[in-house]
Amino acid sequence: MTYCVGMVLDKGLVLMSDTRTNSGVDNISVFRKMFHWSVPSERQITLMTAGNLATTQAVISQLEERNKAPSDRRPSILDAPTMFQVATQVGGLLRSVIEGRQEGGMESEGPRFTASMIVAGQIKDMEPRLFMVYPEGNFIEASFDTPFFQIGETKYGRPILLRGYDRTMSFEDAVKLLMVSFDSTLAANLSVGLPFDLMVIERDRFEPLHHRRIMANDRYFKAISSSWSEALRQAFHSLPEYSFTQDGEDANET
Repeated sequence: MTYCVGMVLDKGLVLMSDTRTNSGVDNISVFRKMFHWSVPSERQITLMTAGNLATTQAVISQLEERNKAPSDRRPSILDAPTMFQVATQVGGLLRSVIEGRQEGGMESEGPRFTASMIVAGQIKDMEPRLFMVYPEGNFIEASFDTPFFQIGETKYGRPILLRGYDRTMSFEDAVKLLMVSFDSTLAANLSVGLPFDLMVIERDRFEPLHHRRIMANDRYFKAISSSWSEALRQAFHSLPEYSFTQDGEDANET
């Protein structure tokens, strides 16, 4: 399992992914889940993956091969006219890889080979766009009503995003919010782990504004984790006290 989040802001896009892959508690590895391509002054595209590692790596490898092939022998995400067409290509490849594994005699293992992806980026003279691609190859696009997507182990970090997200927030606040969301997921689920990959895509800037890997000894992330834990404890202790001796009338008041 893994955890990835893509978020739309007025200023652009913020993306974050973990790197843990496990096949049981005694077989844990680190694999990159965030991949980025760019054409200077023309486009930048980021893809994040969750699910079966062999499946997602096959999709990434095919995308890389298409990008390097002669232009007359490829559809490539570096040539696609819109981000919608980029998502269409990614979805088609993902569906094809999954179907190929099932047709190859692995259908009884079907659920193991599923995967989902987040596609984000911008092409010149167009808006930044964010898509979530399902194993079947279909996808949905982020909107004002659904301004962020999660894939992988989503449930622990989602309440943080729902309460803290603001489309007008700064990139710095968005990164802080994602770090709290990832810290909450990390504390609750062993299948999500450091290091984390972070990408900030600013509107109309066709190279990453900020891109870094957050390691286990990262001072800022450690400060966020400890500060958030202490803030939760203080908030809990500031809540009104409950009393076993309150009378029935007070207890039934609404």
